[in-house]
Amino acid sequence: MAEVLSQSEIDQLLNNMKTGGEEPEEATPDKEIIPFDFRLPNRISKNQLRTIRNIHENFAEGFSSFLMARLQTIININVISVDQIYYSEYVLSVSNPACLFTFELANTDIKGILELSPELALSFVDRLLGGNGLGTKTSKMITPIEQKVLYVIVQKIMQDLRKAWQIIGDYDFQVERFEPDIDFAQITSQSESVLLISFELFIGEQSYLMNLCFATFAFDTILSKMSSQSLSTIRPAKYEGTTARNILLKHLTKTHMNITVEFGKAVVSMKEIMELEKGDILLLQNRVGEEMKVLIEDKEAFAGTTGTVNGKKAIKISRRIEKKE
Repeated sequence: MAEVLSQSEIDQLLNNMKTGGEEPEEATPDKEIIPFDFRLPNRISKNQLRTIRNIHENFAEGFSSFLMARLQTIININVISVDQIYYSEYVLSVSNPACLFTFELANTDIKGILELSPELALSFVDRLLGGNGLGTKTSKMITPIEQKVLYVIVQKIMQDLRKAWQIIGDYDFQVERFEPDIDFAQITSQSESVLLISFELFIGEQSYLMNLCFATFAFDTILSKMSSQSLSTIRPAKYEGTTARNILLKHLTKTHMNITVEFGKAVVSMKEIMELEKGDILLLQNRVGEEMKVLIEDKEAFAGTTGTVNGKKAIKISRRIEKKE
């Protein structure tokens, strides 16, 4: 049998309905609202971006070592940014005419663009052909002959990228074609996100820019391999190739220096100097058989004894003169 409510219970229920509930809920503090762009999802996490940066810092070390050996000058390459942006934003940042090489990772759907600033490309061409690398300040279209020269550099970049990416997997970077116009180097749709890695190259006293742009729509397989274990194994690579010190030493070995042998010394008066004539003999302070000083650019460096070789005067180095002497 259903329970019959009293008048007081009915009035209580009516009051609760008017107030919206039996007990008022406590006000919760406002939470921070984080904006989210649904058009540009962050496919790559911050930790993965950090890993990608480390990978390309290792690439920069290896590539700079190659350039120093090939161009015979001091070169430094730094990673200045690793960002996720719209492909449309990247397109707007590219100069016209440009120096672009499209590439792909073999057996994957990943495509990318290698962008050399026109000034950097012309500097490479000039140095590879024996010039001073100053190039020209005016932007111009890269000629077919210059493209052929640049392929030497581009192929080496692809090889060094493959080495640097070994921590993730064995990916074969293959050059597709050269493009002077970004509109014809379409690697993804304008609304898609891309991974942009920017480098600054210091060649002598000049600085240049180089970019790597990856389409990220096919990055899932790569990102899945960036486990916490692989993150901890990435360390800056140590290259045994050409260094700035080796470049300097190579140039120093070709430097010509004056060597002087000090036969002896004597102290004479001004009167004796004024009376010197042909046939006069000066008595030196050195004894017979005593070591003589060998000077390099007027600085004492060695001691040795004199003699003759093939009818010419010579000196045999016997020891190095220490600075305290």
